[in-house]
Amino acid sequence: MTIRNRKNLLLLILLLTVIILSYFYFFRLDLTTDKRYSVSSQTKNLMEKIESPLEVVVYLDGDLNPGFQRLKKSTVELLEELSVYAGKNISIKYENPSLADSPEEREKRYTQLMNNGLTPTAVYERDKEGKSIQKIIFPWIEISSNGKKIPVCLLKNILGNSGAENLNISIENLEFEITDGIRRLVNKDVKKIAFLEGHGELTEAETYDISKSLSRYFQIDRGTLASNAAVLNDYKVVIIAKPIKPFSESDKYIIDQYIMNGGRVLWLLDGVRISKENLSTIGLSPAIELDLNLNDQLFRYGIRINSILLQDVQCASVPVNIAPANASPQFEPTPWYFAPLLLASPEHPVSRNITEVRSEFCSGIDVVGNNKQVDYQLLLATSDNTHIIGTPTTIDLSQKIKENDKTYFSGAYVPVAVSMEGIFDSDFANRMTPKGLANTTPTLKQSVRTRQIVVADGDIVRNEVSRKDSASIPLGFDRYMNQQFGNKDFVQNAVLFLADNDGWMQLRSRTIKLRLLNKKIISEDRLFWQLTNVLTPLTLLLLFGIGYQIIRKRKYTRNQSVK
Repeated sequence: MTIRNRKNLLLLILLLTVIILSYFYFFRLDLTTDKRYSVSSQTKNLMEKIESPLEVVVYLDGDLNPGFQRLKKSTVELLEELSVYAGKNISIKYENPSLADSPEEREKRYTQLMNNGLTPTAVYERDKEGKSIQKIIFPWIEISSNGKKIPVCLLKNILGNSGAENLNISIENLEFEITDGIRRLVNKDVKKIAFLEGHGELTEAETYDISKSLSRYFQIDRGTLASNAAVLNDYKVVIIAKPIKPFSESDKYIIDQYIMNGGRVLWLLDGVRISKENLSTIGLSPAIELDLNLNDQLFRYGIRINSILLQDVQCASVPVNIAPANASPQFEPTPWYFAPLLLASPEHPVSRNITEVRSEFCSGIDVVGNNKQVDYQLLLATSDNTHIIGTPTTIDLSQKIKENDKTYFSGAYVPVAVSMEGIFDSDFANRMTPKGLANTTPTLKQSVRTRQIVVADGDIVRNEVSRKDSASIPLGFDRYMNQQFGNKDFVQNAVLFLADNDGWMQLRSRTIKLRLLNKKIISEDRLFWQLTNVLTPLTLLLLFGIGYQIIRKRKYTRNQSVK
C-alpha cells in the first residue's frame, strides 16, 4: 500500500469515526463573542423533559422590513434549536394574518387574533417612490399542546428607544419569553403567593390587574395573619401592598420568621402620609411620616425608608382647568411633579429593558448597616432633576415651580426601589416571642439565603378603578397622557424574581451587541461598498485558483525531475 493510499484510508476512518460519534453524542459550537446562538442549561433541561409535542404558530410572517426579518429569523433559529433538545418534539408553522381573499376576511382574522390577546403593531415605511405606507403585523407566536394555547409577544417596545434598539432588545429577550410561555404551558406544580391584608392594604379591585397577570404563574390568595405563626409557610412570595395601619408585634414576628425560613417578601410601602382628598378639594394637605411600626425590622434587614417626598422634572402630566371663573372649563396638561417617572436600572433582571415606572408621592430609600452577607442592588431611581421635601410639612398645590430652576431641582438619582439578596439577621434575635401565637417554633436568629425587594411607593402596584362601571384600568396606564408605563412589567418581574430558584430571570440579563451600519457612509459610498462586496470574493477566488495552479505545476515539475 502506497503512502498516499494509507493517508486516504486514515482520513476515511477518521471521517467514519466522527460520523458515528456525532450520531450518539450531540454538541454544538457557538463561536460568537456574545454567545447569541447558545441556550442556557436550564432551557436545555426544560426541553428535554417535554413529554407532549408542541406546535408553534409564527404570525410574524409576510413582507417584513429587514429589522423584523431579523427578529423572525432569530425566533425561528431559537425554535429550531429548542426542537433539537426536545427530541424533534416541536413543529413550526407560519401564518400571515394579512393574507386574505378580501378586506372583510382580513379584518375578521385581525379581530379574532386580538380577541385571543394578540395585539397588532403598525409599521410605517416608505415605498420606492417615497410615499409613506402603513403595514399591520402581529409580532407574536402561539404555542399549543394538548388543546391549551399560550400566546407569546416577541416585540419589546420601550419608549425613547429607536426601532433598531427595540428590535435588538426583543432578540435579547427571545429565550426568556419563549421558555416562559413553554413553562406556563407544561407546568403542573403551581406555587402559591399571597397579598397581605389587615393593615389597610390596597383592595382586591385596586390590585386586580397585577393579580390577573400573576395568576398565569401562581395561585393567588389574600388574607390576614391572625395568630397562626406558620400561616405563611406554604407561600413562595408575600406581597405587602401599600399598608396604612401599624403592624402589630405578632404580625412582624410572623413575617420575620417567614423570611428567616427562606420566604420572600415584596414590600411596597409609603414613607409619608398625605390626604389626597384635601389636595383635590382645597389644594392643601399636611405631610407627615407614615408610622407602620416597621422601621426597626427593615433597619435590621439593612433598609430605611425615609419620610420624604420626591418631586421630579421627569414626571407625569395631569389636566388643569386654566379657564377664568364662570367660564367653560379649559383643561391643559400640566407637569405633576409629585408623580416622578422612575428610571429602571439596566443592570438587574427585574428592571432591565422596561420603560419608566409611574409613581406618586414616593419616598427615598437608604441602605444601612454593615451586613456583608447581603447584596443590595438598585432597581428604580428618580432622574437627575429631583427635589426632596422633608416632613412634617404642608403640601400646597398653588406653589409655583419652574422646572428649569436648578436650585430647586438640585437632587439626583434618589433610590426608590432596592433588591436585597443574602442572609438576613432576625429582628427578634434577642427578643421574646410575642404572646398569643400558635404553632410557634424556636426563633431563628439568621435566615437561610433568600431575597426581598423594597419599594418606597405603594401606588406603583395600584391600578385605577373606573368610577362609572368600577372596571379596573390597566396597571401603569395613564389615561390623561394616553401612555402605558412599566409598572406591570416591574411588579411582575419582581415577583417572578423573588420566586425564581432556577435562574430563569437571569435570561433577561442577556446582552447582544447592536451593530448598526453607518447610514451616512452607506449613502455617500454606496457604489464603492457594492463593488467591494461583489468583487472581493471573486478576486480571492481568482487568486486562490492561480496559486493552486502554480503549486500544482511546481509539484509536477519536481516529480518529473526526480524520475
